[in-house]
Amino acid sequence: MESMLNKLKSTVTKVTADVTSAVMGNPVTREFEVGRHIASGGPGLCWRIYNGTKKSTKQEVAVFVFDKKMVDKYQKFEKDQIVDSLKKGVQQLTRLRHPRLLTVQHPLEESRDCLAFCTEPVFASLSNVLGQWENLPCPMPNDIKEYKLYDVETKYGLLQISEGLSFLHSGVKMVHGNLCPENIILNKSGAWKIMGFDFSISSTNPSDAELKYTCKEWEPNLPPLCLPNPEYLAPEYILSVSCDSASDMYSLGVVMHAVFNEGKPVFKVNKHDIFKSFSRQLDQLSSISPAVLNKIPEEVREHVKMLLSVTPNVRPDADQMTKIPFFDDVGAVTLQYFDSLFQRDNLQKSQFYKGLPKVLPKLPKRVVVYRILPALTSEFVNPDMVPFVLPNVLLIAEECTKEEYIRLILPDLTPVFKQQEPIQASNMILLIFLQKMDLLLTKTPSEDIKNSVLPMVYRALEAPSVQIQELCLNIIPTFANLIDYPSMKNSLIPRIKSACLQTSSLAVRVNSLVCLGKILEYLDKWYVIDEILPFLQQIPSREPAVLMGVLGIYKCTFSHKKLGIPKEHLATKSLPHLVSLSIDNNLNLNQFNSFMVVIRDMLSRMENEHKTKLEQLHIMQEQQRSINISNPGNQSEQTKSPPSSGNQIDDIFGSTGVNGKENGSAPTAPQPNRTKDLTSSLLNSMTSLNSLSLAHTARPAPVQGTTIPAFPSSGPMVGSMGAPVSNGFNPPMGFQTGGMGMGMRPCVPALYGGLATTTSTPNFGALTQNQGPVGQTNKAPNLSALDSLFTPSQPKVTLNQMGPKATPGTNTPWLNQFGSAQNAQTQMQGAPVGVGGVPGGFGMQANPFFSPQNFSQPAAAPSLNQSGIKHSSSVNNDLKDLFG
Repeated sequence: MESMLNKLKSTVTKVTADVTSAVMGNPVTREFEVGRHIASGGPGLCWRIYNGTKKSTKQEVAVFVFDKKMVDKYQKFEKDQIVDSLKKGVQQLTRLRHPRLLTVQHPLEESRDCLAFCTEPVFASLSNVLGQWENLPCPMPNDIKEYKLYDVETKYGLLQISEGLSFLHSGVKMVHGNLCPENIILNKSGAWKIMGFDFSISSTNPSDAELKYTCKEWEPNLPPLCLPNPEYLAPEYILSVSCDSASDMYSLGVVMHAVFNEGKPVFKVNKHDIFKSFSRQLDQLSSISPAVLNKIPEEVREHVKMLLSVTPNVRPDADQMTKIPFFDDVGAVTLQYFDSLFQRDNLQKSQFYKGLPKVLPKLPKRVVVYRILPALTSEFVNPDMVPFVLPNVLLIAEECTKEEYIRLILPDLTPVFKQQEPIQASNMILLIFLQKMDLLLTKTPSEDIKNSVLPMVYRALEAPSVQIQELCLNIIPTFANLIDYPSMKNSLIPRIKSACLQTSSLAVRVNSLVCLGKILEYLDKWYVIDEILPFLQQIPSREPAVLMGVLGIYKCTFSHKKLGIPKEHLATKSLPHLVSLSIDNNLNLNQFNSFMVVIRDMLSRMENEHKTKLEQLHIMQEQQRSINISNPGNQSEQTKSPPSSGNQIDDIFGSTGVNGKENGSAPTAPQPNRTKDLTSSLLNSMTSLNSLSLAHTARPAPVQGTTIPAFPSSGPMVGSMGAPVSNGFNPPMGFQTGGMGMGMRPCVPALYGGLATTTSTPNFGALTQNQGPVGQTNKAPNLSALDSLFTPSQPKVTLNQMGPKATPGTNTPWLNQFGSAQNAQTQMQGAPVGVGGVPGGFGMQANPFFSPQNFSQPAAAPSLNQSGIKHSSSVNNDLKDLFG
């Protein structure tokens, strides 16, 4: 293993040293950075091709280098001939400018060790692609080794070569003289370009109708680099020392044969006896065998046969070849159109771009990414063309890997994210991006999402176009899971709320509520309770769709296993708001029933939770009382400390509830002082309560005829043992300051269902001042002080008759207290703080926003609602889809 690493290291070091020694002294290195060796090309593949960049602009280029050490084996005059031939070819290429010829970026520079010049970025020569790997780096680059030409690439490549020859023959009046795969270069985009003008021949009479070309006689003693490739030469070159444009067309026929036959020419030539080889070749061409052309596609086979004709006049010219049906391929025509886009106006371009999405799936990915994509992104500098180009770019992005997207597409998309002019084009761009938002958020790095993509979404929510706002609100839930929580909480949700409150479109308002309902699951519980639910009460309109949207958000929050609404919020905020909305006159029967189902569910849960809490509290109090009774050591403290009001009430009425049913504890034996007479019970009860102390200090007896002020504290009453005062069935009794005329007044409605309504307090001092010790028989008490509690006609009733008769249900009159949100909220204020449980289960079926049938709509809705909100043109369809 170590020997292999050392061998690889020595190879890399040798290659690097060769590059450094060959190029270092060349003037090209002053302006260009020379990179790695990537390919080879030119006559005999003698030019090494390196990638490079221009130092001043960082523009990518290809650097062609000819190392003079390659010809050290020749004598000096032969070396000079080779160098002169190569220099002539580069200088001729530099003078010629055409899209089908290789573009020279920097002219030829010569140093002591090498020749070098720079061109447009290059991938490889056609000869490399077809399997000729001479003068290539070691190890072989995988991209060349595994490269396979697609049919569309072959067709369009041959069409490009035909167009290049047409330019040379008709425009420049020149014969190339050495057209072969070595002199055909594939650039970085995959376009085929002609180079290698070392043996080009210009017409001696360019102004005459019949052009004349003079060629040199074949000299077999010259070095191979001083002669054209004989396997691609027309027979007349060798046998009759003549040539014209038809000679290049013969070379094109051999190139076409090689492309379809793994790089093999039609005939092998014996370079040591060239004349004999060509004589034999003439005989074979006169009656060419069908087996020679069997790998060539049938639709172009006859044309190749004509190009290989012995008679030059039979061969089609370059212009005729560009028009053959073989090149009428949709992919080839598409690529050809891209190459001529600079000649088109905006209208022609827009029509072409509209039809391009149908063509792109038919083309190979490599052709699309490296050939079409650069042409598309170059149009981003034209703002009017962006809406037509952008869908095609995003279509290509879907087929790219994330790495390809970041490297090839994102840099060009970043300025488009921020484009806001012209307005019409900007709106179209927003719509296109919103439709492909899942693609953008999936493949764009998080930093670019925060800096470029999300600001565009925020801009769409604030756009003046109702259509853009609707689309944005509809698609936000589809990618909400990809948005980080701080961005959603601090930027996205506030804009959705603002759009809902400020819009004049009913569709936008409804879509805002639907959007919020669908993204609730990505928020935390307290943010929803503190920010979303209070926002619902700010919505000014009362259209049925809006009301059902509000109901849906309440239902989602209430039923979501992660969210949930605490019973305190249910009692004081949610239920009062929902009850007030449920009686809105705009709701139909089905919608009203939907409200009542949610309201009943909330009431049922609130009742169950609070009842469970009170039962647990009662059990704890009973356990504490049992401990106190069973522990004799605490008897002295018990005699010193007055009992809690809860125990006093239990002593008076027993451990059963006011309705006569047991409330979570065993029944207690009736006390000796209990009586069926209400007046006697009230007397004993008040006597016991009057002896209690709130602050463990003696309380002076009230003066007859005065009113005792209410307790200043609203907290629970505390007994001597530090336990809250309780009646055993309800939560610890708190004494509110409003509406009470005596310190113990809250005990009366707690015991008797709120029958006591007077604000003055009778004087019980006379009843208690003369009491003796416990167990002593006293004189019958004077009951005249209680006359003010009852009217003369009011009959006396027993305790069981005054308790509640049944547990509140669906038809209980207690629900009638929620006649309005204001009354309900007033009655529910001051609820003790507790933790509400939330049932599990949430999903698309449980979420009303994913079940549009839950939101029914009246059959006919007025065009202008009560709040003056305007219905958009699509609102009826939207509401029908959303709410049924």
